[in-house]
Amino acid sequence: MCDTPTEPIQLNGLLVVNGRRRNGLILYKRYHAEFAGPGSVVGGVFDRDCQHVLPVGNLSLLYPESADERRQAYLIRRQWIQLIGQITKKSEPLQRAQMVVNQFEGFFDAETIAQLPDEALALLVGVLPRTIRMVR
Repeated sequence: MCDTPTEPIQLNGLLVVNGRRRNGLILYKRYHAEFAGPGSVVGGVFDRDCQHVLPVGNLSLLYPESADERRQAYLIRRQWIQLIGQITKKSEPLQRAQMVVNQFEGFFDAETIAQLPDEALALLVGVLPRTIRMVR
């Protein structure tokens, strides 16, 4: 699951995570990770620094068909970033870990969550993987 190459994200221009499925991508950057959920744009200038991608759920990527669709996908990506940003504003690492796990449990099924590495969730909210392990 963790061996997904980044080439499709970096070379194929802009793609959109299918908004009609419970799916997404965890995008590993140099010092953190970002979650691009359903409806989010991926690729292009947003993700040139992407080092690794981790699909979450039954991933489906689509090409945006219009400028309006691209604009909407950018807005949705920003909303996902803001959601994770609200979690990272909490000063207590255990609280951040619990909140990110709760968010993912509320959106994805238990089997999908169980497959996610602790490291992936930890990089989203700036905690150690063992902190995620403690709250699972």
